[in-house]
Amino acid sequence: MAGPTTIGTRIGALSFTHDMPNGYPTPETLEKLFDERDFQRACQAYLWALPIVSFAAWQRSQAEQLGAANGQLVSYLSYVDKLGILTANATTPYYVGFVDLAAGGPHVLDLPLEGVRGGLTDFWQRALPGSTEGGRYLILGPGQEPPADAGDYKLLHTPTFNNLLGVRVTVTDPAETKTVLGKLRFYPHARRADPPAIDILAAADRPWSGMPPRDLDYWQLLSLVINREPMAERDHFFLEMLKPLGIEKGRAFAPDARQAKLLAEAVLVGEAMAKANAADRRFNSLYRPGTRWDHALNLDADNVEEYWGRLDERASWFYEAVTAAGDMSPKRTGVASSAYLGAYRDSKGEWLDGGNSYVLRVPPDAPAELFWSLTVYDVDTRCLINNPQQIADRSSRMKLTSNADGSIDIHCGPEAPAGFESNWIPTLPGKAWFAYFRLYNPTQAYFDASWPLPDFERKA
Repeated sequence: MAGPTTIGTRIGALSFTHDMPNGYPTPETLEKLFDERDFQRACQAYLWALPIVSFAAWQRSQAEQLGAANGQLVSYLSYVDKLGILTANATTPYYVGFVDLAAGGPHVLDLPLEGVRGGLTDFWQRALPGSTEGGRYLILGPGQEPPADAGDYKLLHTPTFNNLLGVRVTVTDPAETKTVLGKLRFYPHARRADPPAIDILAAADRPWSGMPPRDLDYWQLLSLVINREPMAERDHFFLEMLKPLGIEKGRAFAPDARQAKLLAEAVLVGEAMAKANAADRRFNSLYRPGTRWDHALNLDADNVEEYWGRLDERASWFYEAVTAAGDMSPKRTGVASSAYLGAYRDSKGEWLDGGNSYVLRVPPDAPAELFWSLTVYDVDTRCLINNPQQIADRSSRMKLTSNADGSIDIHCGPEAPAGFESNWIPTLPGKAWFAYFRLYNPTQAYFDASWPLPDFERKA
């Protein structure tokens, strides 16, 4: 017989017992191939799992770092409070609670009809249809049957045991805010005879982070979720790919040395892939030709379910943001919604750098019925830029200096521009950043991309 044969590949030399293609892998090559197979699978599983691991990390942080009980809402009001939330809005007060229906049973939600906006999101970060309308809901997890008094509620069946309740108050007067929050209720159905008042825990400027882990803990959280939640048929192959890596339903996470090494490397490469996928989107996401602004959330508002089968588009959003709903990616006017554009490079194609100074000229007549805002985020944390001034955004609701033609120059850089201090967002040398441009209730000029939002221009 002829052989052995060695061929060169991108993963190194591979040796076989006979002339190719008739040979078997040598023992060394066999191990290399299986290691590479499992490493590649882990990298892709990292991208697939971003929505559920992100929520699992946030849920754990609320419980362990802030002390929230099951179903208890946490208020994130200050700049410091929001430093743990991926791409938070700098001016929005958030009230967020995670509930485990397996542990607490079905829950009742009284959502006021006026004064608040919000709803429920399952653990894959999918908005639950009908949960934003207001009224009295009974939330049932997988396999949980409606009780005898179910006719008193709007029934809401969720595909996951763990879910997020997120609301924001739309009134601005502190007294009105207190009144509205007092009408909000969220409690186990078992306590319906004596419903408890809402108990909101203040984040109170305490340090915390909802960012997914960057070590084996990522896979520990994924294993936890897989073991406590039903999995959809569409996720079957990802679950199969994880089995040789020690992650499987009904199995404790206890990787051997080989598995641990591959998983530790894969979480680093997987995140690097996620960062590349978010910042250099190689799918059709541009706002308009010739600019570098992308649609940040590439969800089809007319076919929300289809979005969850698109790996790259889904991963690009959930690497840097949380929750997804149709009204966050509108397709037409006439609905209460918000649109998100993201920028990562300047007009020359260079990454946005905190040591440089840039200007973004916002043209007049921005296509937003309510207002627009520009917010700057740290590339590392994907949270509000943590500058000493605690300024991360500028919006049309603020008193900004305008140009003669009605345009507004927003300055981003380490030094305040003379005469434009009110238009300045401070950046940090040594830190990369990206920006979201939000339009609230976008108008037709956004949908047909006739409004020409330019790129960031680096100043000399």
